Amino acid sequence: MTPHMLTRSLDRSATIFLAVVAACGILIPLSNLLLPAGSFLQVPTYLVALWGKYVCYAILALSIDLIWGYCGILSLGHGAFFALGGYAMGMYLMRQIGTRGVYGNPILPDFMVFLNWEKLPWYWYGFDMFWFAALMVLVVPGLLAFCFGWLAFRSRVTGVYLSIITQAMTYALLLAFFRNDFGFGGNNGLTDFKDILGFNVQAEGTRAALFALSCLALIIGFLICRAIVSSKLGKVLIAVRDAESRTRFLGYRVESYKLFVFTVSACMAGVAGALYVPQVGIINPSEFAPGNSIEAVIWVAVGGRGTLVGAALGAVVVNYAKTFFTSGVLAPYWLFMLGALFILVTLLLPKGIVGTFNAWWDQSKEKRTPATSVSAAAEDGVTEPKMAE
Repeated sequence: MTPHMLTRSLDRSATIFLAVVAACGILIPLSNLLLPAGSFLQVPTYLVALWGKYVCYAILALSIDLIWGYCGILSLGHGAFFALGGYAMGMYLMRQIGTRGVYGNPILPDFMVFLNWEKLPWYWYGFDMFWFAALMVLVVPGLLAFCFGWLAFRSRVTGVYLSIITQAMTYALLLAFFRNDFGFGGNNGLTDFKDILGFNVQAEGTRAALFALSCLALIIGFLICRAIVSSKLGKVLIAVRDAESRTRFLGYRVESYKLFVFTVSACMAGVAGALYVPQVGIINPSEFAPGNSIEAVIWVAVGGRGTLVGAALGAVVVNYAKTFFTSGVLAPYWLFMLGALFILVTLLLPKGIVGTFNAWWDQSKEKRTPATSVSAAAEDGVTEPKMAE
């Protein structure tokens, strides 16, 4: 990924988005740490953690938009990759507790001592080292996505059938992680974290640093997605989305393209889950619930499928609304409101918030452009490329 490719892939909306995320990643932690408590501009620590969670959701939405908006792969199980990345980070955080746990065992986590486990399972080895846990955050979701995608895409499973299979995959993982003998905390999951890299996870400085890292991860993930969709690879992905059989007829190995982008998307979701866990303080099997994956798809649809910026914006807007409406008398009706929102967006704003705005802006720009300049540009053979719908 060269600097020229990154620069070429950024338009005005992408540049504004990156500037806003970078500003938030710098100013919010500084406001939390440097300004006195109670100040009008001081951001409380609980809001830093809350907005950090929103940023992690935005990364997850980006990963879904990459495969759904540009390749036509509707995954209803992407929450599984998010949860696997979270569990990989949670295992590292559990190993850092040591003798400070309830039972004081320096090796075994508390839930293993409670269940009379005699030794640490082999798949927990290495998670006492941060670099190994960070590697597993990418390897575990990526390997699962690669194996699943190789079988599904090689069998040419597409459309609603692929969506159902992805949902079945995450539900199977949900049932597996609920078992106490699976070695991941069962129903309670992993919690009671103490340190990350030697820093207290509850400290204000650590919270601020995690928020800044989440913003940095969102920027890097966005740049990776933009570089992919703006390259020749991205053009092939759009062709697969719009006419898969024709693309295959032209000689492209459609399965390889879909497998690559699906694996990259899963790794991004794993990173989002890894950043989510230390900020929330818990990871349990409920993160595998198929409803979470469906809700993430709604974020993308609301913000604008195939826009990247819209996917991130939709994740923040919908989750802010969820936080607002689930804290009052409307809490029992939130799922109905979410379903209604999805239906209204599908009927009235099929391109989502950002997609509709982009379409309106293009129309208004065409009206402002003099007809003579348009015809002159056409005669010179210079025309502005149009984004794929």
